[in-house]
Amino acid sequence: MQDKILEQAFATIIENVGEDLGRHGLKDTPHRAAAAMKFLTRGYTQDVNEIVNGALFPTTSNEMVIVKNIELYSLCEHHLLPFIGKCHVAYLPADTVIGLSKIARIVDMFARRLQIQEHLTQQIAETMLDITGARGVGVIIESQHMCMMMRGVEKQNSVMTTSCMLGAFREKQTTRSEFLSLIDR
Repeated sequence: MQDKILEQAFATIIENVGEDLGRHGLKDTPHRAAAAMKFLTRGYTQDVNEIVNGALFPTTSNEMVIVKNIELYSLCEHHLLPFIGKCHVAYLPADTVIGLSKIARIVDMFARRLQIQEHLTQQIAETMLDITGARGVGVIIESQHMCMMMRGVEKQNSVMTTSCMLGAFREKQTTRSEFLSLIDR
């Protein structure tokens, strides 16, 4: 039932911008747009514990782990337009490391919701800290927002950068500096 409601909503939008739903190219567009929206917002149906799926492993390493340039695609909650960018995630293991792919999956889970970048950055950092029990987590996101590029001020080269530093990344300048220098390589 929900799929039909979403399809009808897209049909209403298309008609209200002045298009003819009977036109050949638009006949199946409400269905395709509804399916696309469900895919782009699938993060609402995901659970972090299912994503991690027990991929936490004991370690004696206490050195920084960084995954950089994780692509992300999200929708701005203010205009429903995409923002696209990359995410850098670092953590200092206490006694546990997380499976590498799980970090990217956590980024995707939160990115695939209606978002603002500031909250997205914080959600990823807090979740990484909670799941891993790390001594600290740092997350930086750099992205371009279509709501700023395609409408409004129309600034094509603008990039928004947000960061969230928790634990040792907030408390120790040397840890923060190491993270920042390593992602700039």
